[in-house]
Amino acid sequence: MRIAVLGLGFMGSTHLKAMRGIPGLELTAVFSSNERALAGDLSAIQGNVAGPGEKFDFTAVTKHRTIEALLEDPDIDAVDICLPTHLHSQVAVEALRAGKHVLVEKPIALDGKSADAMIAEAKKQNRVLMTAHVLRFFPMYQALRHAIANARLGCVRYAVFRRRCAAPAWSQWLKDPNQSGGGVFDLLIHDVDMCLHLFGPPESVSATGYEAIEAGIDVITCEMHYPGHGTVVVTGGWHHPKTYPFSMEYTVTTDQGTIEYSSQDRPPTLFRLDGTAELLPMADVDGYRSEIGYFAECCRTGARPVLCSPEDSAAALKLTRLMVEARNQNGEWIPCKL
Repeated sequence: MRIAVLGLGFMGSTHLKAMRGIPGLELTAVFSSNERALAGDLSAIQGNVAGPGEKFDFTAVTKHRTIEALLEDPDIDAVDICLPTHLHSQVAVEALRAGKHVLVEKPIALDGKSADAMIAEAKKQNRVLMTAHVLRFFPMYQALRHAIANARLGCVRYAVFRRRCAAPAWSQWLKDPNQSGGGVFDLLIHDVDMCLHLFGPPESVSATGYEAIEAGIDVITCEMHYPGHGTVVVTGGWHHPKTYPFSMEYTVTTDQGTIEYSSQDRPPTLFRLDGTAELLPMADVDGYRSEIGYFAECCRTGARPVLCSPEDSAAALKLTRLMVEARNQNGEWIPCKL
């Protein structure tokens, strides 16, 4: 399958690295407004995952300087949209109308109406639309899903998902809520999507927190209420710029034990009711490569991306928006109607 990457910033370079070695996937074209990036020097882009002096070989790749020209390219079967969030919906719809399959970086869009329009267009054009919610493909989160699906652990009674980082200094558009949705929206939609994936939608949500984007602070603690089962907490956000370290973690308590993971110091571990502990089995795979490989396979076979459906991604967007709205209500419970 022939794919093009739109946007050669942080996520674009992450996806380019992951594409290497995926069977049957050919990088056909790229789009960027940065000439050095189009020459393969992605380290020129601030915050890029490309190391100093690292080059991408775009010798056999068509380099487009406008999105319109790329979408008119007949040698492209699918596009991987790694552009700022406010461009996702418009570019995705245009790509679908041009007959391309679409992988779009999360969030799927800035608002629910735009996400729903993308889904409708994908159905109309009979093309695959998938959002890159990579946590669904990360081994440490797949291990959690498999563990709680095991009936022997009983019901989930309490869960906490936490994700923190410095306010990004590598792209100014992320600091503009009109383009990114804000720090909490852009970052914690990962964990909101995982909660929907594992537990379904809550009955209501409540949240508190603080936002001072100009100072690099955008934080929240949200409680998702599941009557009869317990509370799921999503917490974290941006904690000042530059030096604050990234971390992601979860704690999930069931009738028969607690599962815990931290990116800083603890692999997924089950602490059983009888006092024993065991590491959860994990596949030795790269989550980004698995995600893009799964998308490519869906395009080749015409299958719906049920492991990461656009409907789920739209629901995650709407729930994350509701979470931010709940923060503005300072703890008031808000019914969840997605």
